[in-house]
Amino acid sequence: MMEDQEALDLAADWADISQGLRKDLGQQLHSQWIKPIQLGSFCKETGTLDLFLPTEFSANWVADRFADRLSLAWKIARSEVRHVRISVHPARRQMPDMRLAGAPAGRRPANDGAPAMPVPEPGPLTLPSADLSGSEFVTLGQPSIGLDPSLTFASFVTGAGNVLGCNAAQRMAAAEKPQFSPLYLKAATGQGKTHLLHAIGHAFLAAHPRSRIFYCSAERFMVEFVQALRQNQMLEFKARLRGFDLLMVDDIQFIIGKASAQEELLYTIDALLNEGKRLVFAADRAPQALDGVEQRLLSRLSMGLVADIQPADIELRRSILEHRLARFAPTDVPADVVEFLARTINRNVRELVGGLNKLIAYAQLTGQKVSLQLAEEQLTDILSANRRRITIDEIQRTVCQFYRVDRTEMASKRRARAVVRPRQVAMYLAKVLTPRSYPEIGRKFGGRDHSTVIHAVRLIEDLRTRDADMDGDVRTLLRQLED
Repeated sequence: MMEDQEALDLAADWADISQGLRKDLGQQLHSQWIKPIQLGSFCKETGTLDLFLPTEFSANWVADRFADRLSLAWKIARSEVRHVRISVHPARRQMPDMRLAGAPAGRRPANDGAPAMPVPEPGPLTLPSADLSGSEFVTLGQPSIGLDPSLTFASFVTGAGNVLGCNAAQRMAAAEKPQFSPLYLKAATGQGKTHLLHAIGHAFLAAHPRSRIFYCSAERFMVEFVQALRQNQMLEFKARLRGFDLLMVDDIQFIIGKASAQEELLYTIDALLNEGKRLVFAADRAPQALDGVEQRLLSRLSMGLVADIQPADIELRRSILEHRLARFAPTDVPADVVEFLARTINRNVRELVGGLNKLIAYAQLTGQKVSLQLAEEQLTDILSANRRRITIDEIQRTVCQFYRVDRTEMASKRRARAVVRPRQVAMYLAKVLTPRSYPEIGRKFGGRDHSTVIHAVRLIEDLRTRDADMDGDVRTLLRQLED
């Protein structure tokens, strides 16, 4: 009975934690990654709670992205949970699972209802590395653990919007003493600030092999602080923290409102600066926009250099995709798919790389070729979240102006080439830029059958690879519609 009650209590705590994460992360991320988590056993002796996911892919993703957040949530819910372990459910470890994480249970990559076809044996799965979200950290006793080896300056792609942040980060990590400290990296979610923190750590260790660094998220800092407070180890905590040569704290906005932690961080900053140590902070807003932070701490955070990382423009997004593909992907990704991803997934770099990862993984696991249609089918949620609401009427109007044809020709039955080709381009753009299905698009073009729309989309895809003029026309139209 005691074990049954323990299980019920854990389930109740998990329901509260899951609901809180849904509010923080949003419905889409929660449904895809948090909802599939199953509670495992809890070991009271070690304070370890097991959380299980259905596939290795999803377990690794959740561990990379949400480990810190899950750990903190559980420690707040019940203090006896000291460690959260995320892994594949034991019952599934011996079972090949061809579904991608987040796919509805029972769904197959192939067409449902069709005769069962042999699934090709997948080759080695090689995914481009994605930026982490600050979930890994350097513990106080282990100064080099937690830095992702793929997140270096060599793998950071620069453009007009992030070159200042990158150059400042390289100066902070260089052998010679920087002209400013602390460095404060300000960027919206998924724009590369965590990548730069990892890169600083790697470069600093290369330039100063005997140095000690501390890297964590603000949430992790809070966990360390609270644990030291509860265990009456504040003197040891302060001594260890101030013994580092480089202090890096990510997502500093999450330390808002914690007065005692803010005070300790303030004293630590002063102590490290007085000794000539280096400090780097990162947040999604400028220091002055951090509500609930003591004025003295705001002053320290902004006294060095505040480097603003702007959202990646279309040129940088293209470069990032090409860089990832050149380094990591054995799968052939056509140029029109790269262009489509770069133009459509424009909110942040993490989503852009994540979309590429998912597309490549699906193609490799199912033996399909990467195509524009496959990208549309498999990245529906990401694409919908990023798209500006462009209408088919807007597309038709823009195409007609570009090719100098009358708007009525979009729905007419005329088969003259001067009319058919603009109509096909408009159908192609309607599929690329709107969430409308093939039948819905057909109805907007004079009630045409969905097969006519499919033919037009595939034809324009093919023409773009063979005809530079056609590719140029489509690129120009995309710019006009998306600006």
